[in-house]
Order: sequence, then C-alpha cells, then structure tokens
Amino acid sequence: MKITRQKHAKKHLGFFRNNFGVREPYQILLDGTFCQAALRGRIQLREQLPRYLMGETQLCTTRCVLKELETLGKDLYGAKLIAQKCQVRNCPHFKNAVSGSECLLSMVEEGNPHHYFMATQDQNLSMKVKKKPGVPLMFIIQNTIVLDKPSPKTVAFVKAVESGQLVSVHEKQSIKQLKEEQGLVKNPEQRRRKKHKKISGPNPLSCLKKKKKAQDTKSSASEKKRKRKRIRNRSTSKVLSEKQNDNE
Repeated sequence: MKITRQKHAKKHLGFFRNNFGVREPYQILLDGTFCQAALRGRIQLREQLPRYLMGETQLCTTRCVLKELETLGKDLYGAKLIAQKCQVRNCPHFKNAVSGSECLLSMVEEGNPHHYFMATQDQNLSMKVKKKPGVPLMFIIQNTIVLDKPSPKTVAFVKAVESGQLVSVHEKQSIKQLKEEQGLVKNPEQRRRKKHKKISGPNPLSCLKKKKKAQDTKSSASEKKRKRKRIRNRSTSKVLSEKQNDNE
C-alpha cells in the first residue's frame, strides 16, 4: 500500500511540476483540522511528509489559523502546538483576522503564485480549493497522508493552456523574466520615478525668467532714482553759484 501511495504521489507531483512550476521545498499550508488529525493519528509531519513527497518540505500556516485555534480552547490545544511550530506566512488580514478557511483561500488566489499545497480535513474548504486550478490538496485518511489527484478544474485549465486558449501563471512569469533579461521591460521603480518627476511643480526655467524680469525692473527703477537725484544736485549747485556772483 505504501509503495502504491508513493507512486501516485510521484505522478501527481510531476503533473503539478510540469504544468504549474511546483518545486522544492514544497510549501504546505496547514489548518487546524489537519493538525488535529495528525495529532490523533500520531503522525510526525516533519518526518513523514518529506518521505511521502520524496523532497524537502516546509510546514506553513497563517496568523488567522493560529488565532482561530486559540479561540477554540483546550480541545484543540495539541493542534495549536503543532501549528505554532510551523512557519507563519504573511496574510492580508493583518489588522482584522478572519476564519482559518477564508484566510487560507486568500493565500492561493490569482493562480497560486507561491505554489502552496493545501493540507486540510475541512470538506467545505477542500471543495473550494478544487475549484482553483494549480493548488495541490492534501488530507489524512486512516492515519495516512494522501496527496489528492488533480481536480477536474485543474485538468481543464491545463488542457486550455495546451490548446492555446489560456496562458498559465508559470508561463507568464517565465515570459516576464525573459523580457527583463533582454531589456524589453523596464523596472517598475524607474517608471514610478519618471511619473513622480512629471507630477512635480512648474518648469524651473520659467521661474528663473520671471525672477530676471523682476530684477531688471528693480534695477531700472533704481537707476532712474539715481539720475533724478543727480539732476537735482546739479541744479542746486548752479543756483548757489549765481547767488555768490550777484553778491560780489
């Protein structure tokens, strides 16, 4: 039974690797139900998952899952201890926490770009995950870990990509990297800098011209005042000289 399970797992991993770019280390998102099932089945996840998937794994969870386990009380204390030993991934619910299932679904949006595996015993969450292409699903049956086969939604997506109707996220990323290497696409930071310069204030050359005009008007006014003063001084000196001549 163990050999057949590993064969199926190897086949499913090859499918996700070739079509969605899934690679080691495999990042596995755990929820509280999966941790509780592993605790009841006495499954050592850190030891058995790498053996089953035949590769390096990383056990991950989110803050929302941890908070949910804390609110559920003593019944899930052991599951909370298992989840606390996992790597905590940043979720978009930093201020307002949501339910664990809602949080985990948000982590695999937009084509699952981080290649997360979803590990859960929640049937509702599993059904929603199967509707998202490219998300490997894991669960526990009879104290054994199982990697589910690709969902019909995932298979249909791969067929659409092969027929040229769609482009997978993995292909989009590879195309983007090739364009950046060849210099066909500029970095977004450069675009932001250019936009910031365009939004800035008026042209400095126009400001300099205005200042020069103001300086020219001030200088012309001061020259006129000086001329007027000089003219007045000359007239007064003439009058004084004439008075002196009359006295003599």
